[in-house]
Amino acid sequence: MKVSTRSIAALGGIVAVSSLTLAGCSAGATDEDSTTDDAAMAGSITVWVDADRAGVMEEVAADFTATSGVEVELVQKEFGEIRDQFVQQVPTGEGPDIAVGAHDWLGVLVTNGVVAPVELGDTAGDFEDVALDAWAYDGQTYAVPYSIENIALVRNTDLVDEVATDYDDMLAKADAAGTEYQLLVGLDPEAADPYHLYPFQTSFGAPVFGTNADGSYNPDDLQLGNDGGVAFAEWLGEQGASGVLNTNITGDLALENFTSGAAPYFLTGPWNVPAIEEAGVSFAVDPIPSAGGQDAQPFAGVQGFFLSSESENPLAANEFLVNYIGSPDVQMALYEVGGRAPALTAAFDEVVASDPVVAGFGEVGANAVPMPSIPEMGSVWQFWGVTEGAIINGGDAPALWTQMADDVQAAIE
Repeated sequence: MKVSTRSIAALGGIVAVSSLTLAGCSAGATDEDSTTDDAAMAGSITVWVDADRAGVMEEVAADFTATSGVEVELVQKEFGEIRDQFVQQVPTGEGPDIAVGAHDWLGVLVTNGVVAPVELGDTAGDFEDVALDAWAYDGQTYAVPYSIENIALVRNTDLVDEVATDYDDMLAKADAAGTEYQLLVGLDPEAADPYHLYPFQTSFGAPVFGTNADGSYNPDDLQLGNDGGVAFAEWLGEQGASGVLNTNITGDLALENFTSGAAPYFLTGPWNVPAIEEAGVSFAVDPIPSAGGQDAQPFAGVQGFFLSSESENPLAANEFLVNYIGSPDVQMALYEVGGRAPALTAAFDEVVASDPVVAGFGEVGANAVPMPSIPEMGSVWQFWGVTEGAIINGGDAPALWTQMADDVQAAIE
């Protein structure tokens, strides 16, 4: 296709209307660029998109229409409302052919029968492994992924000039810096934050679930209560007692203290980078140091575009997904408006080579694990954060953690 990154990025604004039919012509792909028999495609497809991606999708849709003759109706939605509306409307025939969303919706989408697998064909090998793993369910891929998001350790390079070798080394370097705080992690007063604490948990060998041979999560293999989980819980209590972890330091307070120079380290994601840059902090993005001796693996969140099981034009929809959303130009354009590492390896490598911040998050993300999207994960969230908060605030770590694992298992069963 001939949609260029430059032409897409030059779009001045985001589409302001809630529904826009795009049937105009643009510099489209040649016949050789298309892998689909155009004669087999006709009519139109509808795509639900959020405001942040609407401008990019306007150009992509126009190019697709010019090439295939298939009209694309873009319907702008609030991102947080897309999943539930998709589940409600697809069975009635009122939903879209394609929608944008997050991979942790997948369990709900699949169990409700509203999504269909996407046929990636030979292009499957062109994406980062973690991105495809995130959108896989029972051996099928259900989206074309476009971005990967994860947390990492952000370091104030004016306070500490070397990468820490492990968690204890990080604390020692923070002590030498002489700041008020050693490490800032935004937590909730009652429910802590399992998402941010998960890389430390995995470093003790305590994932949430075990995995099947294909890498998918096995809901029958809950790992939370293993020996590594208990060891992590004891460590968590120690961090609370020492004041390194404090449930009274929320995400906003953590950001405020880091940008004011009150700590050399901040465990956070790319969403806080603009504020850190605006504050004039010199920083680097480092790997998350291991506290338990094994790799500290955070959760990866992967966004993508998925296909309705009730699409009336699945051939055209799959073509739009694979050869347009999955193209380097479009992946780069979506990166430019979202600031998240692309899921397509060629685009990912291009960004990493030119942007040290994305490179830092990308290096950590390459070792990340997809946040479980299986329905059983809901039973985990119900007890996980509250238990972590109680342990940080002085509760009996082994007893609380073991009880949590038992409660989760009972809820799953």
